[in-house]
Parts: sequence; C-alpha cells; structure tokens
Amino acid sequence: MTETSTSLQARKKPVYVSLLALLFVCLMLDYVPVCAPYVGWATPPVALFLGLAFALMCGQAYPKFNKKMSKYLLQYSVVGLGFGMNLHASLASGKEGMEFTIISVIGTLLIGWFIGRKCLKVDRNTSYLISSGTAICGGSAIAAVGPVLKAKDEEMSVALGTIFILNAIALFIFPVIGHWLQMGQHEFGTWAAIAIHDTSSVVGAGAAYGEEALQVATTIKLTRALWIIPLAIVTSFIFKSKGKKMYMPWFILFFVLAMVFNTYVLGRTETGVQVGAFINDFARKMLTITLFFIGASLSRDVLKAVGIRPLVQGVLLWIVISVATLAYIYWG
Repeated sequence: MTETSTSLQARKKPVYVSLLALLFVCLMLDYVPVCAPYVGWATPPVALFLGLAFALMCGQAYPKFNKKMSKYLLQYSVVGLGFGMNLHASLASGKEGMEFTIISVIGTLLIGWFIGRKCLKVDRNTSYLISSGTAICGGSAIAAVGPVLKAKDEEMSVALGTIFILNAIALFIFPVIGHWLQMGQHEFGTWAAIAIHDTSSVVGAGAAYGEEALQVATTIKLTRALWIIPLAIVTSFIFKSKGKKMYMPWFILFFVLAMVFNTYVLGRTETGVQVGAFINDFARKMLTITLFFIGASLSRDVLKAVGIRPLVQGVLLWIVISVATLAYIYWG
C-alpha cells in the first residue's frame, strides 16, 4: 500500500465529504452563467470515477449513508426526469421495444440458469439472483426476488456486488462502444436500456450519450422494470415461497405521473415548459451525485466478496444479452 493511499485511508471521512461537496457545488455553479464554463467537468462518468477511485483507495467512509442516498436519490432523480419527457413520445418508444423486452427477459433467465447452474455450478439462489438482475433492472430485481427466495445476506451481497461491478464498467464502456459503432441516439438508448442492468447506469450512460438517448433509455428501462412484479410472483410459485413481502418500485409510478403532468399541464404554457425543463435538469444533476455514491460503494471488500464464478456468470450473461440486443437493433 502506498504512502498516499495510507494517508487517504486515515482521513477518508474528510476526503469523502470534500469530494461530495466539491461535486455538489460545481453542479450548482452550472446555473451561474459566469461560472458555467469552468464546471463542465462535473459529468456522470467523472462523478462515478471519483467515487470509485475513493472507494478503492480508502474504502467506504459512510456505508449506511452512502447506500441510502444512492437508493433514494436515484429514485427522486428518475421521477424528476419524467418532467422533461412527453407521454406520447415515451409510449411510442416503450411500445417499440416491448416485443424484444419480453423475449430477452425470458431468454436471459433461461441462459442464466444454464450458465450459472449447469456450467459454473454457482449456488441456486446466487445464480437466480444474478440472472434476475441481468434480465430486468439490476439491484431492484434482486431486492424483489431475494425475500421470495429466502436468500441469505451473503447471497444477496454477492449477486448485488456482481451486478454492481458490471454496472460501473457499463457506464464507461457503453458510450465509447456506441460512438465506435456510430449508433444513433435512439439505437443507443434502446441498447443501453436492455443490455445494462441497473436503472442508474442506464440513465447515466444515456445522459453521457445524448438527450434523446437518455429519454429512450429511461422509458424502455422503466417499462422493463415493471416485469419485477410478475417475476416475483412466478418465483414464489417456482420456489414455493409464501408469506414473503414483495418489493414494489413505486418510483416508477411517480415517474409516469410526472410525464403525464408534464405533457398535459406544464406543456400547455411557455412558463410551464421552462419549469419542467428546470426540474428535469436539476434531476440530471442529482443523478450525477447518485453516481458518485454508487462508485463510492464499490470498495475492495465488495470486489473480494463477489468471487470468480458468480462474476464469470454475470459477465457471460451480460455479453450474451448485449450482443443479442445489438443484433436485434441492426437486423431485427
């Protein structure tokens, strides 16, 4: 361990607070015209990198606070994004990807079972949790299915860690691959929504690629997230679990209500449009801070806890769904 790393670990809480404060202040200064040109570096990928670098060098500073903020701030941010979206355009985008969404959800669960259980001999619960997180919406799906499976804490941690690592990687490489393949905004948004696990990384990658990509990715991903409900019900029948509380991602409903309000109320006047645009922009800034929290959760301990076989299952499953989605976009 280097002297710099040791020094940072000793002062990790002040460093954490300083990085978070710096990021927040820069995002707020973007509203000040004279300061805006100097704070453009505060982007989603940079926020994720700052959090990730901090966690790997120092470990987690405030794990409970970090976990709570990354969960709830993401949900509030997603709802805020709804104020910048038109209901009719969003329904058209979601409907277009519905057929492949159904096929990909079922296909991912089946392929995940084969890779995890038959090839890699990953334990049943961990394998199913990873497959569920890949098929639908990462951590939210795992949170919904875990109690139904009666999954142990360590099984939940391994599955979440696997998905979390791949989400962090996706935020960096998907926009790069998209530009390399010269994908359009709509094509990239569709690909990101289906191939990236968690809503936060989907929204982050979409935001990094462009405004249209962000809207398409968010709509399709949240449409896909509704599959949490039937998945949890089917899981309870398959694994014969009764009386377990089912996780419901209520923020999806509020996201839809925000779109409806923006389309039929705010969209009627110029002032309303400006209000909706401000809420949407502020939500995107809060999403950037969310990505810092997510990065700051990925410590060395999390990486060690994941292990190699669950990670291999997650990577192979991720590659299959990514390539299949690209094939669907170009030749489907």
